[in-house]
Amino acid sequence: MRLMTYNVKGLHLSARAAAAVVRAADPDVLAVQEPPRGPFGRLRMWLFGRAVGLVPVVSGQGARTTALLVRRTPDLPVHGAHPVRLARLSGRTRRGVAVAVVDGITVVVVHLSLVRAERAAHLDVLLARDIPTAGTVVLGDLNEPPDGPAWQRLAAHLGGATVPTGPTFPSVDPRLRIDAVLLTRDLVVDGVHVPGGPQVEAGSDHRPVVVDLRRATATT
Repeated sequence: MRLMTYNVKGLHLSARAAAAVVRAADPDVLAVQEPPRGPFGRLRMWLFGRAVGLVPVVSGQGARTTALLVRRTPDLPVHGAHPVRLARLSGRTRRGVAVAVVDGITVVVVHLSLVRAERAAHLDVLLARDIPTAGTVVLGDLNEPPDGPAWQRLAAHLGGATVPTGPTFPSVDPRLRIDAVLLTRDLVVDGVHVPGGPQVEAGSDHRPVVVDLRRATATT
């Protein structure tokens, strides 16, 4: 399964360039942060999905700052798709999480707060009830570098690996690695890539991360 995590900045820069970036990566699952919001946000996300060959399975409502799109084919079943509404604790953006089980793998899309205390409080909620410790991948914008507490808590909870990448922010001459893919130990990474180039720089202020995953082979 190919997964992609991408902060699209509300599609406010160039939705056409952002769509080109996604089509070039050709993911089965697209984890979106900062999807378009407002009265026509869900419609814009649906149109974006149509442009890249994917269908939103979680968009709008409680997911708010996240969305989850999937290539709908018979061999990629989706179950239990739902948003998780998070309390607004900082007086800033009200955030949410997108969750679905795609072909037996729980996919969790996060966009954590810019405020450290709010990141910690939201993780308290998510780790207690919404992030399983097997067959799970967490993707998203953590708004802190890999040595930060959110990364460390997620990695410890999942008991697996943080997928190594280069820097992802800003999209032009990136210096910070704040976009993450973390997974449980029963999942294996076959490849990872951080796209670059003019379309990436035009589409958003973040670079996406693309990762190929499969289940670990059991041994006897």
